[in-house]
Amino acid sequence: MTIRSLVFLTVAGTIALAGSNAAAQDNPSVLIETSLGNITVELDQENAPISVANFLEYVESGHYAGTVFHRVIKGFMIQGGGFTSGMEQKPTRAPIENEATNGLTNDRYTLAMARTNVVNSATSQFFINTGPDNGFLNNRGTSPAEYGYAVFGRVTDGTDVVDDIENVSTGRRGAYSDVPAVPVVIVSISMQ
Repeated sequence: MTIRSLVFLTVAGTIALAGSNAAAQDNPSVLIETSLGNITVELDQENAPISVANFLEYVESGHYAGTVFHRVIKGFMIQGGGFTSGMEQKPTRAPIENEATNGLTNDRYTLAMARTNVVNSATSQFFINTGPDNGFLNNRGTSPAEYGYAVFGRVTDGTDVVDDIENVSTGRRGAYSDVPAVPVVIVSISMQ
């Protein structure tokens, strides 16, 4: 290989890297301010446009202020965005299409849309994966049990805060289980 070829490959590689970095820089980021600290999340607008747009509409409307991480399961996930500290569910907009077929996977510290057993039922609730092996949440087929949960972002700062939330003491509260004994409040979510 000649020096000219190496220079070309190096320049081409630099251009490719610059292009991927530019794409990442185009992704919006949000700051999740909680009662236990801050979490920064980069949203994947290219692969999950419906989920990202939906989430940002809730962010811009102030919906998340005062909600809590109402379901915390160590080694699995922390879920929030739908309930107040009194475990009252907040009103939401219509459900969105499930983007679990977007190729993103439920890896540790990724952000995904929470839903019911109905495939296209996600509204405002989201969860951050904390388990090392949440692959069973990925799309594996077309039935409701196999469809999966749409990943739409990843934590870029504040994984220690996620870990702290994951490790809080939980119990039963009314009809709900895995509820933090001391509420973990989402003070606000704002664009970065």
